[in-house]
Amino acid sequence: MSTKNRFIFSLILSLSMLIEMITKPLFNIGLPWHPWSMFVLTSGIMAVSAWPFIKSAWAAFLNHHANMDTLIAIGTGVAYIYSIYAAFNHQPVFFEVAALVITFILLGQVLEEAAKGKASGAIEKLLELQSKDAEVLKKDIWVKIPLSEVSINDLIRVRPGQKVAVDGVITEGDSALDESMLTGESMPVLKKVGDSVIGSTINKNGTFIFKATKIGEDTLLSQIIKLVKHAQTSRAPIQKLADKISNVFVPTVLIISIITFVVWYVFLNASLITALLYAIAVIIIACPCALGLATPTALMVGVGRGAKMGILIKSGEVLEAANDITAVVFDKTGTVTIGKPVVTDIIGDEKQVLEVAASLENVSEHPLSLAILDYAKKLSIEIKSISDFTATQGEGVSAILNNQKAFVGNSKMLNNIRLDENLTKEMQRLQDEAKTVVIVGLNNQAIGLIAIQDAPKETSFKAIEKLKSKGLRTIMITGDNQRVAEAIAKRVGIDEVIAEVSPKDKSEHVKSLQQQYKVAFVGDGINDAPALATSNLGIAMGSGTDIAIESGDIVLVKNNLEDVVTALSLSQKTFNRIKLNLFFAFIYNTLGIPIAAGVFISFGIILNPELAGLAMALSSVSVVTSSLLLNKSKLD
Repeated sequence: MSTKNRFIFSLILSLSMLIEMITKPLFNIGLPWHPWSMFVLTSGIMAVSAWPFIKSAWAAFLNHHANMDTLIAIGTGVAYIYSIYAAFNHQPVFFEVAALVITFILLGQVLEEAAKGKASGAIEKLLELQSKDAEVLKKDIWVKIPLSEVSINDLIRVRPGQKVAVDGVITEGDSALDESMLTGESMPVLKKVGDSVIGSTINKNGTFIFKATKIGEDTLLSQIIKLVKHAQTSRAPIQKLADKISNVFVPTVLIISIITFVVWYVFLNASLITALLYAIAVIIIACPCALGLATPTALMVGVGRGAKMGILIKSGEVLEAANDITAVVFDKTGTVTIGKPVVTDIIGDEKQVLEVAASLENVSEHPLSLAILDYAKKLSIEIKSISDFTATQGEGVSAILNNQKAFVGNSKMLNNIRLDENLTKEMQRLQDEAKTVVIVGLNNQAIGLIAIQDAPKETSFKAIEKLKSKGLRTIMITGDNQRVAEAIAKRVGIDEVIAEVSPKDKSEHVKSLQQQYKVAFVGDGINDAPALATSNLGIAMGSGTDIAIESGDIVLVKNNLEDVVTALSLSQKTFNRIKLNLFFAFIYNTLGIPIAAGVFISFGIILNPELAGLAMALSSVSVVTSSLLLNKSKLD
C-alpha cells in the first residue's frame, strides 16, 4: 500500500478519536463502547498503517541497528500496548496517542513525497522532451515511424515546428533550432549542412534532412537523464556524518526516554500514565526524519536545477569538492579560446583588403584560408575570379586579379617590397599579441594586413573576472608556446600561465598545483581526461553530441565558460543548503527533547505525544521546503 493510501486509511480511522479528544472535555461526548471501539480502530491503524514502521524497526534490531522507524515503532507500540493493559484494568487509555502519531507522521511523509516530486521534476520534464516518432526515408518514400524503430544512418526529415527525433548530422537544408530545453541557451542556433543536431530540440523555421548518428540510450538527452538520475540518488559524503550521528542518536534518545520516565515516576512522584506520556513524547519528538531528508532533498533540487541550465552535476561528492576549490585551471584551445583560427584585425581598406584576400584564398588549401573566407562571407564581400594562381610553400599565394598581380602571404612574399611605416608598426603590434599576420598586396605594393588567431571566447573575459572576484586563482595550462599563451592569458585576465605542456604531462602539473590549491580543472573532456580525473573537481566543456560526459564531475553542455562560475555557485549553494538543513534538524531535536520531557513544565510549556508527532512531521516538511527554496536562490 502506498504512503498516501496508508495515510488516508489512518486518517479515516483516527478522525473519530480526534473528534472525541475535542468533544469529551467540552460536552462529555465520546465514542460508543469506549474504550473497545478505540481499541478496534487503533488496531486497524497499527496493523495497516504502522506495520511498515514496525517491520523496518524489527529488521534494524535483528541487525543490531536502530533507525528512525525504531523510535516511531517503540513510541506508538508502548502507547498501544499500555492502553490494552489499561483497558482490561478499567484505567484511562491512550489509543488515540498511537493512532494520531501514526497519522501525523504519514501526513508528513505524504507532504514530503509531494515536495520531492517537485524537486525531481527535472527528470519528468526531460522525459517529456523526447519525440514520439520520426519521418524516415524508406525506399524513396517518407514514412512516419515510432522512435524505437529508427536506426543509425537513417535519413530523417524535420519540418518547421517539429522535434528532432535523435542525434545526427544535417545532410540537406538549414534552419534555426531551439536548444533551450537541453542547453539553457535562449537564442535559436543556426544549423547548416555538416552541423550536428541534438534529439528533442525544436526546429523553428526551415525544413532539413539529417542522418541519424546516435539513437536510444546513446543520445545526448538519454545520457543527461541517466546522469541526473544517478546524481539525484547519490549520497554526498556529509550524509555519512548524518548517518553516524543517527546511529548514536537513536539509542541515546531511547536512554533519555527511559530516564524521563524514571525521573517523573520515581523522583517526581508522577502517575504511571503521566510519566509514560512524557517518555513517549520524547521518543516521538526525537525521531530524526528531518535529518534523513536534509541531504537527498537538497541534492535533488540542486542537480535538477543544474540540468535545466545545461549544467550536469555527476554526483553528491561533487558538491563538497566544489565547496573547497581555491584555484581554477583551464585548458586553452576550445576552452578559453574558440578552438579554431578567426580573423581578429584588418589593417587598411577593409573591403579592398578582404576582397583581394578572399578571392585568392577561395582556391587555396591553406588552413588559415577558411578563417579569411568565413570573415569575408560574414561581411558579404564579393569573391572575384582570378587567373594564374600560384601557391608557394611556406610563403603564400599569388594570382592575377582584375588584370593586377595580387598576393597574400607572409613577409617572405615581399621580396624587395617594403612595408610603409604604419603597416610595419601595426604588424609588429599584432605579432606582439601573438597573432598570425597575413600581408595582402596589389601590383607589388602592400595594401593591408589581416591578423588571425584562435581568439578567446566572448564569455571567457566575464568568466575569469567573476572567478577572480570570488578570490579564486586562475591558471591556464596549454601546449602552445609561451608567447601565444601569455598573450591570450593577458587578454582574458588569467593570473598564471603554464605553457608548452604535452597532454600527458597536464595531469602532473595539476598534481603539483594541488600541493598549494584545491584545484578545479576545466577542459574539453576528451584530450584533457587525465587532468580532469586528477583534479579535485573536473569540469568538462562540451557542446552537442560530442559531449564527453564520462570525463568530468560536472559537464557544461553549452560550452560556455561563464557556466563554470554558475556551476561552482550552484554546487556551493546546494552544499550550504545541506549543511543548513542538517543544522536545523539537529537544533529541532535538541530543543524538542527537553520540552517533550517536561523540563519547561513550570513555564507552562508542555508537548503531549500527539503534538510531538505533528511537530515532527512538520519539521520534515520544513526541511524539504528549505531545499525547494534552492530553486529561487540567486546564482553568481
